[in-house]
Amino acid sequence: QVHVVESGGGLVQAGGSLRLSCAASGTIFSIDAMDWYRQAPGKQRELVAAITGGGVTNYPDSVKGRFTISRDNAKNTVYLQMNSLKPEDTAVYYCNAVATVTPGDVAMVYWGKGTLVTVSS
Repeated sequence: QVHVVESGGGLVQAGGSLRLSCAASGTIFSIDAMDWYRQAPGKQRELVAAITGGGVTNYPDSVKGRFTISRDNAKNTVYLQMNSLKPEDTAVYYCNAVATVTPGDVAMVYWGKGTLVTVSS
């Protein structure tokens, strides 16, 4: 009922920038938080940026000052601007949306399939 699709990944040199996009579509009553996670080979998935419906953001220390999350509520879309990229940022980046389909229902988390970001040294 809710589809989440990421885009914008690719290959970039260290020090470069990329902008990821994530759009939620389908039968949506409301979206609360939208988050970006990443998972590198052999590692657990980790949060890299979160934004509430009201625009409050949160970042781990590893990306603070380099990554910026923003959202367009009218488009149910969230963006991740990544600057000063490092080889250790290489990972599959996943987006999720905490969404309610029907008024009064419990919000559920919907995940996209991810987009690969590769940072070369």
